[in-house]
Amino acid sequence: MIPLSVPHLAGNEWKYVKDCLDTGWISSVGSYVNRFEEQMAAFTGAKYAVACMNGTTALQVCQRLIGVEAGDYVIIPNITFIATANAVAYMNAESLLMDVKADTWQMDLDLLERFLRTETFTKDGHCYAKKDGKRIACLMPVHVLGNVADMDRMMSLADEFFIPVIEDSTESLGSYYKGKHTGTFGLMGCFSYNGNKIISTGGGGMIVTNDEALAKRAKHLTTQAKIHPEEYIHDEIGYNYRLVNILAAVGVAQMEQLPEFLTKKKYIADYYRNALQGVGDITFQHVDSDVKVNEWLFTFKSKHSRQLLEAMKKADIISRPFWMPMNQLSMFKNNWYYNLEDVSNSVYKDCLSIPCSTGITDEEMAAVVNVIKAYFKA
Repeated sequence: MIPLSVPHLAGNEWKYVKDCLDTGWISSVGSYVNRFEEQMAAFTGAKYAVACMNGTTALQVCQRLIGVEAGDYVIIPNITFIATANAVAYMNAESLLMDVKADTWQMDLDLLERFLRTETFTKDGHCYAKKDGKRIACLMPVHVLGNVADMDRMMSLADEFFIPVIEDSTESLGSYYKGKHTGTFGLMGCFSYNGNKIISTGGGGMIVTNDEALAKRAKHLTTQAKIHPEEYIHDEIGYNYRLVNILAAVGVAQMEQLPEFLTKKKYIADYYRNALQGVGDITFQHVDSDVKVNEWLFTFKSKHSRQLLEAMKKADIISRPFWMPMNQLSMFKNNWYYNLEDVSNSVYKDCLSIPCSTGITDEEMAAVVNVIKAYFKA
């Protein structure tokens, strides 16, 4: 069996986890949590990093920090993993779904600008929807597959319309726009270390920011809002969201190998692009010249995506279709979906992700390519 994307644990993971077990520091207090935060801040160029249990909790906490309230709109792309929309729902806010570009699969900024100029108004430093008067409290772009939209333009629009930006950077560790790391354009950025990400702690997330006050409050909220070192005194509703030391130990070891992982991901992507160029109707995600993408999960488009999925399944090769657009899920089907051509649906129907684990071999990649070529030849 060739897996889709699994962790590569070849560094100091055993050593650091054993240290946690030997010393008894396995919970949310311990040196590895601090080390992991320091590594992430240094790597992304952010001033501060706050570790939490997963990327979803990071997105939820960030919305709380900027004051997203029940009934507010949060703009997100219609193509994203469901955690983005779920985090908005946790706040009793509503995801305002924006269609994506056909080539990059990122939020369509032409569409976003059209929406802001025709469907909203600003008053007293806030942005509101004309149709119902609801506040647009946040813009939450998702760097889908590690690719990045034109962040200069996005931030300019957000500033003009007084909309704070939280970046869902959960797929983009190691991605840059004009030399600046994702997650550092908006007020805060959120990362994930789920099992299929470039680095994994099994489960885990991180908030990065350049705002000291936001960083301090993020740490406060994720540690149950406790204000006294001994007494159990809490000054607001908090969360038990702090990352535990034993998982942070894995994260520290993974971060030590991240440059090597990024190099291998680029090698994998180049291999597939070269091998599959001109095969059938396959096309690839476009990456703008200002973007350095981390090549997290290799995905292509083909009208035959579901047939290819079945062909690979028969060959014991794990591939996966793209996420169903948020507007097609029962929980969000009544949400406001702003689009002209429903590009999201075609991206969903035609995209397929294929094996690209950091530890994949050339022989395994060749096997994947052979199945794809055999299908089109047949």
